Amino acid sequence: MWTASRWKRWAGGLAAAGLLGACTTVPVYGNPVTSAPVQPPHHFFSVDWWKQLVSPTLLEYAPREQAQPAYDAKNERVIALTRDGYVRSIGAEGQEAWSYRAGNRFYAGATVAEGIVYVPGTDGVLYALDGKTGELKWKYAAGEALATAPVLAGDLLLVASQSDTLFAVRRATGELAWLYRRDPPAGFTIHRASTPAVREQTAWVGFSDGTLVSLDLTDGSVRWERLLAPSGVAQFVDVDTQPVLDESGHVYAASYAGGLYALDAETGDVVWNSVAQGITSLLVHAGVVVATGDDRLDAYMADGGRLIWSQTLQERAGMEPVLVKGMLLVPAQRSLLFVDPRTGQSRLAWNPGEGISAPPRVVGTKAYVLSNNGYLYALRLDGRSG
Repeated sequence: MWTASRWKRWAGGLAAAGLLGACTTVPVYGNPVTSAPVQPPHHFFSVDWWKQLVSPTLLEYAPREQAQPAYDAKNERVIALTRDGYVRSIGAEGQEAWSYRAGNRFYAGATVAEGIVYVPGTDGVLYALDGKTGELKWKYAAGEALATAPVLAGDLLLVASQSDTLFAVRRATGELAWLYRRDPPAGFTIHRASTPAVREQTAWVGFSDGTLVSLDLTDGSVRWERLLAPSGVAQFVDVDTQPVLDESGHVYAASYAGGLYALDAETGDVVWNSVAQGITSLLVHAGVVVATGDDRLDAYMADGGRLIWSQTLQERAGMEPVLVKGMLLVPAQRSLLFVDPRTGQSRLAWNPGEGISAPPRVVGTKAYVLSNNGYLYALRLDGRSG
């Protein structure tokens, strides 16, 4: 059971990890290519290098890069998917190793495993590329715009479409193993999709009709399903959050209109529900659930749903947060926010041009950030308190 003393120990551990020194303002730092100061305070991060991947066009308004960078550990490269339809492999100093044209813009990033890059295309194709050369190994034509990063599940890849279909594809051959489809609701929906969560032989995934479903990975059969949407509401009921699991046997998910739920992962029984609306992303750490969404960032006790703190982002929307070195990194469209997880207070905002929509990829002390104007940045995170 969570107590005040346990909460203090959790927050104290975050502070000990670094980056949580005293600060009373929220300074904004810009693009090192065009503005000063070039480097933010070193107790947050420094910019090692940057590379322009996409050239702007005159007719483009409010560009968005939605695909989280991936990391190819075998070849020590960053994999970036950009709005011009290209997959690029970028080396340790920002040099391009190879590129592959995969159709249109991307809604989600790639997944890399054992030197193979799996790319979800909005052209309806799942690509498998050789991480060293970029050579196509196989492709599966799903026929629907793919909207989530592929998830590894044994010898399968799970990827969801914008049209409420979950595809299970064999990693070795690109053949379809099974699929699970739900009919979209009649009302308006959010232009997102739920990335499945996997543990052992079970997957959990949300759909735009407001339902969270637990599936058997063997054949895609339904273990249970739970409607999270409020009764009488016909639109924007989507469960687009990636479900997150804890070690206590709970799964957490949110309906955009129905709020945040904690469920028994085995049975689907509701443990608790918070009615906060507009949640699109979740993170669970050490018994705390961090929820981001439209103009807000919240933290809840995982065991009972008690609200710890709530902060207005003063941005359009918060995207998937990343917890690293005692700091929450929150893409908020106009900037990347460095947030104190003890209080929800923003410590620093970084806008390298047109803002940031995709979550950073953290690898050791590095964070790779793809800005909305098509620049890839390598940030070196510093663990010293300020």
